[in-house]
Formats: sequence, C-alpha cells, structure tokens
Amino acid sequence: MHRDHRSAATPRNPRAPTHSTVALLLLGALTGCRPAADDTAGDRATNASGSTTDQPRVALAPTGPGELPPAIIGNGGSLQGTDVNYVTGDAATTGYLAVPEGEGPFPALVIIHEWNGLVDRVREVADDFAAEGYVTLAADLYAGRTGGSPEENIELMNAATEDMATVVTNLDAAVSFLRARPDVTGRVGAMGWCFGGGVALSFGLDGTSHEATAIFYGRLVDDPDVLARLDHEVYGTFAREDEGPSPGQVQAFETALRSAGIANDLHIYDEVGHGFWLRVDQDMETRAEPGLQAWERLKAYLDRTLRR
Repeated sequence: MHRDHRSAATPRNPRAPTHSTVALLLLGALTGCRPAADDTAGDRATNASGSTTDQPRVALAPTGPGELPPAIIGNGGSLQGTDVNYVTGDAATTGYLAVPEGEGPFPALVIIHEWNGLVDRVREVADDFAAEGYVTLAADLYAGRTGGSPEENIELMNAATEDMATVVTNLDAAVSFLRARPDVTGRVGAMGWCFGGGVALSFGLDGTSHEATAIFYGRLVDDPDVLARLDHEVYGTFAREDEGPSPGQVQAFETALRSAGIANDLHIYDEVGHGFWLRVDQDMETRAEPGLQAWERLKAYLDRTLRR
C-alpha cells in the first residue's frame, strides 16, 4: 500500500450475484455518508432510447498535471448529459449518461452513487469523466428517488437492497447498455463512493464481466477465496480518519487481495475522513492535496485497465 505524501493541487477552472456477498458489502455502509446542500435530484426529461444520435456531448478537456476535476471542487457547472432508462421495461430507474464529443470509440464507466441516491454532484462527476474521454453512465439504484436525511437515505438503501440480486442486475443492465453503443470500445469499469463503493466491489465479484473496479471508502471483504473471483486489478482510496472502512479493515482487504493474487492500487490518505474526495470543496485546505493524488492515481488506473 502506498505511503501518504503531500503535494500542491491546483483546481481546474469550470467547464449474477450471490446474496451473501452483497449483504456483507452493504452492511455498515452508512458510516460517514452525509448529503450536502448541493445534492439535489434536478428535474430533466428522460431519454429512454439510448440512441447515440442527437445526444448532448461533453467537450474533451482532460485535466492536466495538478488539476482537479471541476465537480469535486464545486465548479461542475450546468449539466451536459441526458437522463436514460437503461433497464429494459423499467421506466422508474433513471440513470444519467454523459458522452464525449467525437465518434470514438471510447472506453466506458458506470459510476455508483452514495446512500442518498443519484444527485447532481454525481451527475457532474459523470460530465467530468466524459471530458476525460469516457462514455459515463451514472447508475440509479433507487428508481429515481433521492434522500435528504439519514433516515430517508437508510430507508431508500434498505428498499433497494431488500432483494439483493436486483442491485447487481441493475448494474449488469448498465454495462449491457454501454456495450451496445457503437461509440464504446467494449471495455467498461465500475466505481462508487461509500454505499456505492461497496456495491462496486460486489459487482466486481458477482456481476457481468468488466475490466475495472474503483472503490472510494466502501465496504470491503477480507476473504481471499471470495476475492479470487475478481479478474482484474482493483483501485481503492481510503481515509485515515474513517471507521467505515477503518485503516485496519483496509489493511486486511489488501492482505486478502495479495493472498488471492489480485493486483491492486490501494492508498490510505492522512488527515482526511470519510467522503473527502467527492466533496473536496467542503475543506479545500485539507482535502485538495490528497484529492489530487487520488485523482491522478485514478486516471492512471483507468488508463491501464480501460484504454488497452
């Protein structure tokens, strides 16, 4: 595991599953997740066709050295993607699709929201990944609903995971939706935060085959026999001042990955707590430098797993 170190960060200007595994990963996913004031659902028309024509496009504008993506520092700006129904026959489940400008083909990402649902901060992050050159689908595990309090978030999360198989089935549909597009290479990764981080790991273990799993402080597994089901390298960003997962749990996860022979890039950042990366703007002085390091590691990880 990487040792923590600090460097200057310059924000960029705006512009089929086993039930037991899923249950294990979702247990305790509540710790530290809190909705922010900017986390609103928004109100957009739904594009259910999935057609690649007449869709909004995001200008290709990858971050350079020392630059953070706009969304996580509060500069996400106007949304540039479109809502889509990616689960066949399900009009309530409404994801958000952000597509880069150009013909492609591009690698693709499924990003998975926190416990409060698919809010605008996550949609803005999808736009940022499109600017990096990824066709990005922000999944919706709550059938279009979002929570505004811990109590509402718990209720939504419990409802979504009551039938554990539906969680991975939803994400299977997201991958199929992306791979059916002619502007996608066929290589797809999944990533998430908190609740979504645990779901991303569960999906890597039990979902349809894909090429990357990125976890931001999500529920972990420390059984090498379970982790041996993974068929690709795993990325993980965690916080020293966190109990969900704690540094000890991250160490156990890394040990189990090594025992299972799974390549990994894991890092615990000092002086920050749960949820730091998605909302760097809440404490720029403390979060910008580890946020930048996590971002640069993530970009390199996605390059080597999805752009081959």
